[in-house]
Amino acid sequence: MAEMMNPALEGATLLFPQGSFITAYAYTGVEDEIKAYQTSAWIGTALMTSPIYDVYGPDAVKLMGQVCTNDFTTLGMNGIRHAVMCNEKGQILTDGVVIRIGEDRYRTYWLDPVISYYVNTSDLDVHGENMSGKEYFIQIDGEKSLEILENAFQANLHDIKFGRHRIQEVNGKQVRIIRLGMSGNLAYEIHGDMADYVEIYNLVWAAGEKLGARKLGLQAYNMFNHTEAGFPNINLHYPLPWLETSEKMTEYMRTVPQLSMFNLNRRLLGSVGDDLQARFVTPYDVGWDFLIKYNHDFIGKEALLEMSKKPQKKCVTLEWNAKDVAEVFATMLSPGEEPCEDITKPSALEYYFCVREFGFEYRADKVLAADKEIGITSGKIISYTYNSMISLAFISAEYAKEGTELEILWGTPGTRQMKVRAKVARFPYNQDYIRNEKRDVSDIPVFER
Repeated sequence: MAEMMNPALEGATLLFPQGSFITAYAYTGVEDEIKAYQTSAWIGTALMTSPIYDVYGPDAVKLMGQVCTNDFTTLGMNGIRHAVMCNEKGQILTDGVVIRIGEDRYRTYWLDPVISYYVNTSDLDVHGENMSGKEYFIQIDGEKSLEILENAFQANLHDIKFGRHRIQEVNGKQVRIIRLGMSGNLAYEIHGDMADYVEIYNLVWAAGEKLGARKLGLQAYNMFNHTEAGFPNINLHYPLPWLETSEKMTEYMRTVPQLSMFNLNRRLLGSVGDDLQARFVTPYDVGWDFLIKYNHDFIGKEALLEMSKKPQKKCVTLEWNAKDVAEVFATMLSPGEEPCEDITKPSALEYYFCVREFGFEYRADKVLAADKEIGITSGKIISYTYNSMISLAFISAEYAKEGTELEILWGTPGTRQMKVRAKVARFPYNQDYIRNEKRDVSDIPVFER
């Protein structure tokens, strides 16, 4: 798709290269963009570069079960799976969405290149096809997202329940609509053939603009959405052990550097330092143990079974003490005093560029209870919605009660370190909005021609 033909770039104030694709990094700024889901909706294309990979063949369902914690034997043609892939240690290799699009064909999002590694090394009767770049991917999240879609497509879409998808014909085009999203409240994804992207996007944006929607850039989509809504995310809140699992996997990942760059070229910031094992997480750490189905054999099953026998970490929101944050910032403006790392950045998300290299920075700081290390925190953001600084944390369950007072050790080893008081806050932080899975859409007006 020619970039000049991409209507999502209209109004963008900053662009970001993602391989051969250009993404809108910002439009009107994070504060304005991110709040749109509360009263209307935000419309974004940040995931247009999602790795899309089809697994197909007589043994497709068998392979999916072997490499994921999920059970795929009961997945129907309109359901989805939030798939989780682990290594033998039970550490998350990746997670993403899987839909069944044919009798023996499964479309995966964000599972590649891990899933293609397993397909290529399997002795099962299974095959794979890279579909990246062949399908558009539009997200619409917010209170008016259903109204906007129904007006855009001139159709009643109330029947699509959470975690379900179906095909809707729009002007003779096949559009797949999935009820899923990352703002925490009512949200949908729109997928279809890339040749139809411009027409479908223009329909959605025209309807959204009339109802007060905003375009959402990559900057706002990433950390701000996921931390505020309580969705710990690969490549944002934690790195993935693609180079630490096996020699064969490491060798494969080096053959696909564009897909692997988040882990091939990573810089580790924060008081956790270069301890990668402390940064890797399990489904229990991030609250996804409900996605583990022990009714089948899969990679990591034994390790996860052992974890299930004892208390594990829990994912929580931490609310940072404003006065302590100000004291850390003050070191940057105090002549003769050693400055701390900048704590005032809107989010912890950072890319780095140089002539020969492009990579990703992961920040994780230690969480302390009376000087005892109890876990790590990552995904720090300024929550413009709630006028606070927050992050997600993976901490020992005994300290996870809302209101518990803790401390964060701020600062990468080798730099000045300071403690910042924090308390366990509500999770998710934006829980004053009804979650998508609990939202009854019967009170939303049905589109009428």
